[in-house]
Parts: sequence; C-alpha cells; structure tokens
Amino acid sequence: MNDRWLISIGTSHPWNVAGVGLDARVAAHYDLPHAAAIAAISAQDAGGVRALEAVSNAMLQAQLDALPGPAGAYRIGALPGVQSVRTVARYLRRAAGGVPIVVDPVLRASLGGALHRDADLPDALIAEFSACGAIFTPNVEEAAQLCGLDVRDQAAMERAGRILIERGAHAALITGGHLQGDPVDVLVTRSGVERFGGPRLPGSMRGAGCTLAAALTCRLALGADLRNAAADAHAFVRERIAAAIVRGGLQVAF
Repeated sequence: MNDRWLISIGTSHPWNVAGVGLDARVAAHYDLPHAAAIAAISAQDAGGVRALEAVSNAMLQAQLDALPGPAGAYRIGALPGVQSVRTVARYLRRAAGGVPIVVDPVLRASLGGALHRDADLPDALIAEFSACGAIFTPNVEEAAQLCGLDVRDQAAMERAGRILIERGAHAALITGGHLQGDPVDVLVTRSGVERFGGPRLPGSMRGAGCTLAAALTCRLALGADLRNAAADAHAFVRERIAAAIVRGGLQVAF
C-alpha cells in the first residue's frame, strides 16, 4: 500500500461529483490516502452554482499547516480569489519539495456559475503556480482565458500549452472534450507534444475535468512519468464516461 498522500486543495461540492470530494473518490480508486484543505464552500446542484463562500485566509492557512505527509502529489482545484492563490502557492513553495503539483484552473462550473470573484485570478494562477513548477490541466475555455487565445482546434490547444510553458509552467495538458468531433487531449512539454484521443462516447459526464486532473495526480503520486500518467488519466476518464452512472439526473464519475 502506498503511504504517500494525495493532497487536494480547492472547493467543495455538495454532491461530491467535482472538487475535493471527487478527489477523495478517485484517490480511493488508486488506493491512495487522501487529505484536503478547503479554500471555498460551494452550493451547487443540477442547475449550477447557487452560492460560493471563501473560507478566511487564516482558516485556509491553518488547514494547510495541518496537512499530513509525506505528500505523493498535490491537486489544486478551484480557488476563490487571488489571496487564496497566493496563500496556497506560498505553502507549496515551502512544503512541496519537488513533489508533483497539478493545477486544474477551474473558473466556472460546467453547469453554469463562476467559482471565483476576482478578475485577476487567471493571471495570478499562472504567475504563482508556474513558480512552483506546476502542471496545468485547463479545458479549452479555461486555456482561452488563461492565454488570451481563441482555442477552437488542436493547433490552438498546442499554442496555449506553449504559452503556459513560456510563462513558467512545467507542462500543460489541455483537454478537448468541449470541441466538436472526437475529443483529443493535448500534452505540451518542453520536449514536445503528445495527443491522446478516441471516438466520442455517448453521454456528457459532469466533473470530467476534475476526474482527469485527480487521476493524473494519483498516477504521478504512484511514480508514473508524466506521459504515461497523462495517457492513463485520459483512459480513466473515458472508462468513467462509458460507465454511464447517473445520479440526481446528472451523469457523473462515481
């Protein structure tokens, strides 16, 4: 049994179909112990975000200081503002010690509603977490906001990944499920580009981006290299979509 923790830092979802609650489910699938720090509490349902409340910076810091170790990898999800981004990045610079960091730059819920209230958040995410050597996992809409591009095809996905690397990111895995046609995820590193694709599966699973980021983080925590971890995470998301689990009227991962 692996004794290294998957550490999640992000926002809660009442149904645990996204956010840190979903991370716990994915970590259990990979037989990893899981711990979390909550930066914000969301009220979400099948209609989208009903309310969002950030925890105080003092409480966030106290949770970070209470996290167990050793960490196998860190998964950073939705953060509600620049202050929380800076607090988490400062903690990671002190505590991570070269452990993989995966940042899923969630800006909106897939069913509607913002998960932050700070216009400067995209720039802060790149500046702060690139300095930590993070791997970013945006979807095409998030990549467009982060990089100031119109991301509508694989070429633009690759350009967005290269911009993130130029700004200091260790790598970028851009997910293409929101585009038309068969979905392709594009992994951009300093050494090249890898693509992971397959025929589009029926259904539209909520929390797909969170599922991919969590699976990627788990595989890295278990010692996989980035290319294999990305391929495995892509396959895992397809497996969960194919399972066609419906709860509360939504197709979900678990």
